[in-house]
Amino acid sequence: MPLKSKLTNIIVLVLMLVFPLCVCAQEVGDALRIKTVVIDPGHGGKDPGAIARNGKYKEKDITLSVALKLGNMIKAKYPDIKVIYTRSTDKYVELSQRAAIANRNKADLFISIHVNSAKATQARGTETFVMGAHKSDDNFEVCKTENSVIVIEDDYQTKYAGFDPNSPESYIIFSLLQNMHQEQSIKYAAHVQGQFAKGPVTVNRGVKQGGLLVLWKTTMPAVLTELGFISNPKDCSVLVSKSGQEQFARRLFNAFEAYRKEMEKGAQISDASVRPETLEQDKGQTQSVEPEEEEFYAVQILSVAKQLPKGAYDLRGRKDAKFIKVGNLYKYYIGGFSSRQEAAAELARLRKSFPGAFVIHIKGNKIVK
Repeated sequence: MPLKSKLTNIIVLVLMLVFPLCVCAQEVGDALRIKTVVIDPGHGGKDPGAIARNGKYKEKDITLSVALKLGNMIKAKYPDIKVIYTRSTDKYVELSQRAAIANRNKADLFISIHVNSAKATQARGTETFVMGAHKSDDNFEVCKTENSVIVIEDDYQTKYAGFDPNSPESYIIFSLLQNMHQEQSIKYAAHVQGQFAKGPVTVNRGVKQGGLLVLWKTTMPAVLTELGFISNPKDCSVLVSKSGQEQFARRLFNAFEAYRKEMEKGAQISDASVRPETLEQDKGQTQSVEPEEEEFYAVQILSVAKQLPKGAYDLRGRKDAKFIKVGNLYKYYIGGFSSRQEAAAELARLRKSFPGAFVIHIKGNKIVK
């Protein structure tokens, strides 16, 4: 099937599935509460993942050890939270099945754990990916490496709609999926990298976007974290040690705790916002008149963890883009329309450059749910 036809089919599917889900999520504060977590130890079984230069240590063993430790920490502190592993032993699980496990169990967070490798032995450090379009050659190389495992799956070309892990053109489809759960994914990823900066590997390569198949079909906030480079002697010595694995699990757990508190707070605010409140004014009292807050509709085009410089590639040459900072995120938007209909008309035009754009309601320099 030609690439253009594939993209057309995917656009239709995304429009049908994504927008109804977004509406429901905004209406129900309970959607922000974390009840189920799926932990995904990368690789396994016949797929060893990255291998140390001495041939002794394998990625699949490291990721499984850290994943099980992380799950036990969550279960011990939060027994009401259900923890599910995509694998709890040394077995092979297809990428599509990993996402299916998370979706089938209606997970609220998906954490995929991996170990990095590079030809250059000096490369080291931790990094965490969220679903999106890769913006550098380094990101593309990581995506190719993690996605290449599909070639050992039976009939992978049919299963993944003709996706070629080595073809840059195949990654175009991922730009369509950036906005669905990206904000929450970035929040958890930021907490992860903030924790990793404390050790045991202190080189922080940051939060990045990439077209990763294991994140592609997940219907919840999801991240893929790279604990370090098994190809680097310093990183490798930490990755293979019991102490290092325990520390990595603890950092991921601390990040989970911080993210959970943030989501729970959001759920409480959402619940409070739908409760009717009775406002009474005593007779004979005067009421001060507050200045009227600016209110308008706009089209959100991006949500990123850092403020973008002028002329940034992400803005596609749009000099009229503005942003609102919400927590640690910068939400870029275009327009200032008096009605949702006007914003929707602009949305249709902007989708050509920003496939994941959507209409937002702004009041008093805040986004109204």
